Amino acid sequence: MSQTPAPFRLQVDQGALDDLHQRLARTRFPEQPPGEAWTTGTDPAYMRDLVTYWRDGFSWPDQVARLNEFPQFTLALSGIQLHYLHVPGKGPNPCPLLLSHGWPGSVFEFLDIIPRLTDPARFGGDPADAFTVIAPSLPGYGLSFQPGQPRFSVEAMADCFAALMSDVLGYKRFAAQGGDWGSTITARLAFAYPERLIGIHLNMMPLPRDLAKADMATEEGRAYHANLWDWLREGTGYSAIQGTKPQTLAFGLSDSPVGLAAWIVEKFRSWSDCDGDVEVAFSRDHMLANISFYWFTGAIGSSFWPYYARMHDGWQIAEGATTAVPAAYAAFPAEMVRPPRSLAQQTFTDLRRWSVMPKGGHFAAMEQPEALAADVAAFFRPLRASL
Repeated sequence: MSQTPAPFRLQVDQGALDDLHQRLARTRFPEQPPGEAWTTGTDPAYMRDLVTYWRDGFSWPDQVARLNEFPQFTLALSGIQLHYLHVPGKGPNPCPLLLSHGWPGSVFEFLDIIPRLTDPARFGGDPADAFTVIAPSLPGYGLSFQPGQPRFSVEAMADCFAALMSDVLGYKRFAAQGGDWGSTITARLAFAYPERLIGIHLNMMPLPRDLAKADMATEEGRAYHANLWDWLREGTGYSAIQGTKPQTLAFGLSDSPVGLAAWIVEKFRSWSDCDGDVEVAFSRDHMLANISFYWFTGAIGSSFWPYYARMHDGWQIAEGATTAVPAAYAAFPAEMVRPPRSLAQQTFTDLRRWSVMPKGGHFAAMEQPEALAADVAAFFRPLRASL
């Protein structure tokens, strides 16, 4: 493994592409269950249509070309070969920004938002708001996965990213942003390395899911209680299996591309602001680029590990712990769990910005790249002086 950053470009493996097309052609679909479509999981009728497009209309080489438009590198770090994008900002003094994705996401989530962050003038913004973006594939995800490598908890991912930013790339202080696991990694950085961060921006609030913490005397507390209870009852089945028996699930999703796609597409639909029509939030090409990335890298099984680690090692932020690193939260209306600000402030004591976003869901960088980029820029604007 390379001990220094090496430039990287993703290549199309025609043999792997042919194998995928053959598997798609041989798919055995489940029957349509009784009741309304999507009630019990992914709709077979929708999947038949999507698989036909995946086989006959989708171009993986085009998506690889999109990724390869950005500077990418690999590096031996923390016992693995880490893959990351490192995109220089175009402005008088770009701020280094660590972008962390989550599950079932990847660096493909960021391809539309990165140009808005690195070159705001191109989109009518101020060049002074430019960021230099560093966007790693999480260890165990995408191109940061090789068979047999160590598994990473969120804590280990945060340590790896801190080393990447400061020890390898030389950014002694930097900004950080994330959603899903990326939000927990970003928060963990604020607890473990506060002196390195000028601030953190989150589009999911990584608080322990404790119903007892909801203040039932307030309307927002009651709303959070109802939201969280519904999520725990109806939305956490995937987390339970990925956190207890991930290897069993990995057999099916590593062998069947349609099984993999059904597992991920259901999350795209359930967690986005789409009114039941997933393609309102995402194009087929955007969804299939992310799904194909999991398929061709073989990383779906290892991507489950943070769930297993959390289930067996506990929450990544200690009970009662607080951080005074300046923090911001973009509250998208279709996020699966939406805590009140009063609860978030018990953990993030310097919560300077709380933006109620008009539209969007869990995959904010893909769903609403313009709105998320604008909120990130606005939050970090006064903090740049502390670099």
